[in-house]
Amino acid sequence: MRPQSSDSPAGKIALPAEPAALPRASAGLRALLRRLTLLLDAIREDPRLICGVILAVLIVAAIFAPLIAPYPPLRYHPAIAAQPPSAAHWPGTDPLGRAQLSRVIYGARISPWVGAGAILLGGLTGCALGIVAGYRRGWADQAITIVVDALLAFPSLILALAIAAALGSGVTNVVIALAIVRIPIYVRLARGQTLQLRSLDYVTAARAVGTPGWRILVRHIFPNIFSPLLVQATLSISFAILDESILSFLGLGAQPPTPEWGTMINDAQPYLTGGTDPWMILGPALAITITVLSLNLLGDSLRDRLDPHTARQLGASAAVDTALLDLAPEQAQEEATGA
Repeated sequence: MRPQSSDSPAGKIALPAEPAALPRASAGLRALLRRLTLLLDAIREDPRLICGVILAVLIVAAIFAPLIAPYPPLRYHPAIAAQPPSAAHWPGTDPLGRAQLSRVIYGARISPWVGAGAILLGGLTGCALGIVAGYRRGWADQAITIVVDALLAFPSLILALAIAAALGSGVTNVVIALAIVRIPIYVRLARGQTLQLRSLDYVTAARAVGTPGWRILVRHIFPNIFSPLLVQATLSISFAILDESILSFLGLGAQPPTPEWGTMINDAQPYLTGGTDPWMILGPALAITITVLSLNLLGDSLRDRLDPHTARQLGASAAVDTALLDLAPEQAQEEATGA
């Protein structure tokens, strides 16, 4: 019998798909290593960027708290109540025997997100009002400015306290109160930036050709004022977290037994003032300090990188940032070549 030809259908040998996928996988791995190398170079030039890594760890801990926390945050253990730090419980236990470490980890699901939600709500509202006031001028500008000046006449924390007390205790009401307090900041910032941009040539040309006002605001004004708004938002989140912790400390935020950093400090206050167990306040206090400090340093770094006056002093860092942004098309080209 004559052997079958390799060209015949029966003589063809199917090649596995894995070898063909190896060049694509190796190209993706090389691009990932290059990205990590550039990120490390950027951190070496500006150590403040390490705060972004700390915040990323905090976000991961908040998302995967049920998997990371060593003990349930609401489980009572009267036998180990008010236990000092030990190998089994690093920050110790609270007066009811609940693990402080688990409660601090679960508290990352409330305090930072309340601050971020308040800044998002207040920032979007204030930015929209500021852009309209700066672009339209006239009676709209005057009305918005009067309301903003009235809100700025009160201390922000006192005003937030009054609003939260009027709305009632609860996390949602705290978010609303903190958002209302932050609106004037973004109105003034967005209005000032819009007043500078509305007289530029490209905005005047867009109005001359009949471009609708909303389209000018969305496509020409907002993208050019986004950078200062982003820096302000990063810095404001830290103050919003502090205010949220204070309101929770006063009983207006998350209610017991919900694990929240401000509430935990309130529970530990008698032991701090009495001098019996001062370590009980260390867990939530350190969590607030690290989060607020990381946000402030990261905001300063973003301000230096996005400000054109200081960007000249960070030429090497700007080159690194540009290379990071250019990796995506290079990776796609390598994948296409490998395929």
